[in-house]
Amino acid sequence: MNAKLDGAGGRACWFVGASYGGTDDQTTRFLEEGIWENGYQDRYLDAVRSMQPGDHIAIKSSYTRKHDLPFDSRGHTVSVMAIKAIGTVTENPGDGRRVKVDWTGLEEPREWYFYTHRGTVWRVVPGDWAADDLVRFTFESQPQNLSRFRNAPYWRERFGDRAVDKHRFNWTRFYEAVADGLVGFRAKRGDLVAGIHAIAERVEGLSHLEDQYADGSSGPLRDICPFTTMGIFNRGITDANRKAIAAELAKLLKVDEPVPESFEGIPILNNQRSWFFAFEKTRQPDDIDVLWQVFAEALRFAESDDPDVRSAFVEAYDRSTHRYGVGWNLTMGLYWIRPWNYLTLEGQSQRYIDKKLGVQIGRNGPKRRCDAHDYLTIMETIEARFQEDAYPVHSFPELSLAAWLFKDGGAPIPPGVAPKNGRDDGEGIEPETEVSPAPIVPYSVDSIVEDGCFIARSQLEDFLERLRTKKNLILQGPPGTGKTWLAKRLAFALMGQRNDSKVRAVQFHPNLSYEDFVRGWRPTGDGKLSLVDGPFLEMVKAAAKEPSIRHVIVIEEINRGNPAQIFGEMLTLLEADKRTPTEALELCYRRTEEEQVFVPDNLYVIGTMNIADRSLALVDLALRRRFAFVDLEPQLGKTWHDWVHTRFGIDSETLSEIEKRILSLNKQIAADTSLGRQFRIGHSYVTPPFGISIKDARQWFRQVVETEIGPLLDEYWFDALDKAQKARQQLKGGF
Repeated sequence: MNAKLDGAGGRACWFVGASYGGTDDQTTRFLEEGIWENGYQDRYLDAVRSMQPGDHIAIKSSYTRKHDLPFDSRGHTVSVMAIKAIGTVTENPGDGRRVKVDWTGLEEPREWYFYTHRGTVWRVVPGDWAADDLVRFTFESQPQNLSRFRNAPYWRERFGDRAVDKHRFNWTRFYEAVADGLVGFRAKRGDLVAGIHAIAERVEGLSHLEDQYADGSSGPLRDICPFTTMGIFNRGITDANRKAIAAELAKLLKVDEPVPESFEGIPILNNQRSWFFAFEKTRQPDDIDVLWQVFAEALRFAESDDPDVRSAFVEAYDRSTHRYGVGWNLTMGLYWIRPWNYLTLEGQSQRYIDKKLGVQIGRNGPKRRCDAHDYLTIMETIEARFQEDAYPVHSFPELSLAAWLFKDGGAPIPPGVAPKNGRDDGEGIEPETEVSPAPIVPYSVDSIVEDGCFIARSQLEDFLERLRTKKNLILQGPPGTGKTWLAKRLAFALMGQRNDSKVRAVQFHPNLSYEDFVRGWRPTGDGKLSLVDGPFLEMVKAAAKEPSIRHVIVIEEINRGNPAQIFGEMLTLLEADKRTPTEALELCYRRTEEEQVFVPDNLYVIGTMNIADRSLALVDLALRRRFAFVDLEPQLGKTWHDWVHTRFGIDSETLSEIEKRILSLNKQIAADTSLGRQFRIGHSYVTPPFGISIKDARQWFRQVVETEIGPLLDEYWFDALDKAQKARQQLKGGF
């Protein structure tokens, strides 16, 4: 099985468990009998039926580890999958229970790091770099590309090469350690409560630990759940008090991790709703026991892909959601105890997931909240997208932070009205949550370079300076020079931080109008018309509300529309020296007779323009006078070469040959009097998209020529197709 896989492209490989329902490891028996068995009567049947003779299969086990790793984990827990045997499926009777396998046992299990799957049966189809690396590691005995995995989007915050002080979520280690420390107090909750009351005598901010007893009297809290325990330093109190309480709790729990320096972006409890259970006089006798149970099962599930562990978590989750005082706060508590494994669904995160990510949250639980199935479905749906480089967020902590930064202009999700004394009365009142102030995520010209820009740093600084002084900038260049990609990153660098809520992208097209872009009449549900602000006026108002923060609107393909018509009177207001109230003008459509508008000084405009598009008219001179124009060039060279080689593993000889051929084609295009330099081919055409696996770089290049560059050349030389065909053949010849 050490030989290279034959014809593996697109064929599934299977990674399967060998112990079920608490049974002993069946690996030895499977190897002796030449089989693999599904240990369940009602699970994975369809997956097992789909296993085909000739498919590769491996027996795995999963666990986590913090120490003795071949890389620095920086104190974070790493998920591990051990490969214990490999083989080939030889026969499948189709009963969903058993397949015959030609096995090869391994003397010692081989450990694969950064394991992400949560099921006993994992179907892996080659085709992306991570899957290909796993298949080669398992069936060809190739080493895992640890550097690439450590720096992949999902893992880089914890394990990437960036300096530790640039990692935003170092607080997660403390929270996980506190959760681990709480485990030992499940059977001695009296000691935990006594310790917390002792902390309350030394530190301010814990006056909420007063209960109301069944006999009508009141006094100190006599029992507590793990989530409420963590909530004592995750409430709306000062950071100083939070640190002091967290430090005292760490001593009680014997936690060695340092207390976080700050708590930015972490969802916190409202001070009036700081418990996950009701007063003693109204709660059921086992309410707190149920919360300890879901806490314990959540910790187990975070470290296991065993379906029985999953089932136990589901049962505990659903049982707890029927208890008073739990509500959406349960998801926040799960996020606290394992921030990298669980999703928080407090109000702001719900809004972000719905409005920004466009993912629907199931609400089949009590009071239209999530049941366990809904929760795991939304969590695993989003988690699968974390692997994509272009996805807005790549982990649950990053999602929580992005949710706090997110502003959609809508009304906040209304919390319930807190009942007297701040406790949930059991009638479905939603617990109100807050979030600590979000940190600034720095972004600079250096960040643009780190993201994969091939333009010289000094040139990027020039672009940024023109944007600062002129206020309006257009990036123009041949197709494939990364205009849209660069526009948003220049916006971040201008703001000095990565903040999507301050950047708005708009696409111009021939049918776009002033009414769409600035303001116009729209029909309402009752058959009337209403004045609605377009994206530009919305950004004007947003910038006016936050004068100390720069806002940017990015207009893609600005010359595909009619800019003078689309901007209307706002075109005049774009000028850098007219960004004051004294230059305000009346709009075509006013809400009041007195209404006048000006463009705030802190609103910047970045446009992109493809100068090779012959279907477009020349840009209006009035627009040209108000924008600075910078040219982007095809960026083939050492920076491009090194980036593609490092990220995609394409050998240097192949890259040099690709570069040579593209440069030769661009020289021919530039010299053609019917075309010119603005029609050259940009580097984006020969830069693989993030996340794809390049198995045969030369075949990939031939496909790019046939399906992307070739059709473009046919368009360039539409009246001389023999010239286009010859250029196409020169690109591919001998490759």
